[in-house]
Amino acid sequence: MTAAPSTRPATRQMHLEAAFVRGLLAIFRRIGPVRASNLGGFLCRMVGPRLPVSRIADANLRMAMPELDATMRRRVIVDMWDNIGRNAGEFPHLATLPRNPGSGPGWDVVGEEYLTAQAERGGPTIFVSGHIGNWEMLPPAVARYGLPFSSFYRAPNNPLVDRILCDLRDAAMGQPVPLFAKGAKGARSALGHILKGGHLGMLVDQKMNDGVAARFFGLPAMTAGAMAAMAVKLRCPVIPGYVERLGPARLRIHVHPPLDLPDSGNRSQDQMDLTQMVNDWIEGTIRPHPGSWLWLHRRWNVHLPKKKPKK
Repeated sequence: MTAAPSTRPATRQMHLEAAFVRGLLAIFRRIGPVRASNLGGFLCRMVGPRLPVSRIADANLRMAMPELDATMRRRVIVDMWDNIGRNAGEFPHLATLPRNPGSGPGWDVVGEEYLTAQAERGGPTIFVSGHIGNWEMLPPAVARYGLPFSSFYRAPNNPLVDRILCDLRDAAMGQPVPLFAKGAKGARSALGHILKGGHLGMLVDQKMNDGVAARFFGLPAMTAGAMAAMAVKLRCPVIPGYVERLGPARLRIHVHPPLDLPDSGNRSQDQMDLTQMVNDWIEGTIRPHPGSWLWLHRRWNVHLPKKKPKK
């Protein structure tokens, strides 16, 4: 994916981290998508729930889904880590996973008529989703319908690892696409891309401190406002979608019809209404299968546990 190269010199630790990532990806690639998914899931199930960051997931679940008891929350957290590990194991196989409506490794699409119709219609499009299932499969799958989309992007701290991941994403997409840094400058570049008839994909389920005060799971949650601002201003389609995990390296892309854009004449209110509409849709997607979502973000405007200071 096209991104600005880092100007930071690579340290010895960065080289070691990159070597570890390359080695792990080589193992995943060698053993095939199903066994790689199973291995990644196993490793993360064993390690992830014991990491301090899992306390954030538990606190989030206490707030967002208070109906879950401690045993249920632990199950969700284990499922979440299993999904994270499977995503990692499947990552080097995204370029070769077949479109397969049957069983076994591959992916299929529910709602492909909305992608086909938009490709025939042409013009700018905004795709919205969240960190649900194997979210990395969404861009390459949509690209197969002639709708390759750019994304907002936060690079890893290690530029060598960043390059490895970007090369894998380019291979999965079948072509390089521009990426936009999160923030005001990136938003301006993304708007220019949309104005030229481009397509933009946005994962809008993370906290954005300079966003708008919408609600998520009934709680105040600062939410990125760029998606709604662009959609309301340009009246371009906003198409929700997410990736459901059916099994090891077995994925289903769900594409929903374009949202009905608010048009009250009050642009600020319309933007707020659209932002809330998307938050509600993401929440409704997460609730039936909470273990498919990434609960590790500090998503809500409340105090969450911090890492214990080292003695």
